[in-house]
Amino acid sequence: MSRAPLKLGCIADDFTGATDLANNLVRAGMRVVQTIGVPSEPLAADVDAVVVALKSRTIAPADAVAQSLDALAWLQAQGAKQFYFKYCSTFDSTAQGNIGPVAEALMDALGTDFTIATPAFPDNKRTVFKGYLFAGEGLLNESGMQNHPLTPMTDPNLVRVLQAQTKRRVGLIDYSVVAQGADAVRARIAALRAEGVGLAVVDAISNADLLRMGPALAELPLLTAGSGVAIALPANFGLAPSPQAAALPAAQGLQAVVSGSCSVATNQQVAHFIASGRPARAIDPLQLAGGPEASARVVADALAWAQPLLASGPVLVYSTAEPAAVKAIQDQLGVAEAGALVEHTVAAIARGLVALGVRQLLVAGGETSGACVQALEISQMQIGPQIDPGVPWCHAASPVAPEAGLHLTLKSGNFGSVDFFSKAFGQLTTA
Repeated sequence: MSRAPLKLGCIADDFTGATDLANNLVRAGMRVVQTIGVPSEPLAADVDAVVVALKSRTIAPADAVAQSLDALAWLQAQGAKQFYFKYCSTFDSTAQGNIGPVAEALMDALGTDFTIATPAFPDNKRTVFKGYLFAGEGLLNESGMQNHPLTPMTDPNLVRVLQAQTKRRVGLIDYSVVAQGADAVRARIAALRAEGVGLAVVDAISNADLLRMGPALAELPLLTAGSGVAIALPANFGLAPSPQAAALPAAQGLQAVVSGSCSVATNQQVAHFIASGRPARAIDPLQLAGGPEASARVVADALAWAQPLLASGPVLVYSTAEPAAVKAIQDQLGVAEAGALVEHTVAAIARGLVALGVRQLLVAGGETSGACVQALEISQMQIGPQIDPGVPWCHAASPVAPEAGLHLTLKSGNFGSVDFFSKAFGQLTTA
């Protein structure tokens, strides 16, 4: 099938982040497909952008670089000319990366000496000022992210954080420049390049800031950012918002939520769902310490509990816990083993729920979402309407839901209103 080359090729370091980015591009007028991993075949659909969702945020930096370069090569083969490396709006990464190493590898592959870095997403209260990242009303390291079980963030100074991960010099395009508009941003980029700066953190405290810097970004082969700056990019290609870009098939089937996130926001959402009187079942990670057999028993018990309840409305299965409880589990099992056990188990429960007839599935947590879409053997997702900033409904084909596929939403741990679990299902158009 003949189709136009891609306008924008995107690489995301986790699955919820990919959906978040695709959501903002769709809202601004781009037709978007999200792939789960690097596709093995060329695109069949005629779209403006593709977001390749990787699960590379917490793996070894060398592996993250290799996967990202594979994604870049595939996107180049589809004709993309500009590229976007998407990370979380909380800029979370291990001490070794992977933001810096992946950004530098993509720069080398594209032959460019400069790119920007901005996780700003004002719609979700992520703002950057003087190079410092704010989450809500406070600095990043006071937001709960300092307690993240895999990527704790204790320094809100993004220039300092990024410089520790890169060989290139890191600079700043501060608010006073951004406020003057695209020409001032272009001039600052030229000055930083002349000084030998390779990456520059960019301030933004509002969507207006993102839109002001947008035209200057059209000239860069590579952008690195959260999803916020995506709102400014479709206009660079002559595109405008269109409701048709977010249309999905009508929803049907049963409803369920699975949650593996331990973020502050998800803890509040779990508590709200339970307080609303809906059925919920907690998964204790210590019950999984016996290995595959123990995990299989937990999965079977959860599905047996859920089956008679599904006909009455959404159910919730969660491993979400407060930071102190998470630390106690990690101390006993180890950080990596505890995380892997929970992801595998929650993903198996998600697959089992779909096999029971769930066709509207909400997944909370970036790592959990990655495990769930892999368990459901989903390779591509059509991006639909937004539920909350950064979180859309999607539609996907899955061999576990062979007739008409399923609707799902992949929610980053820190995203969504307190009543997110309860209200999300009401926003779908049903058959």
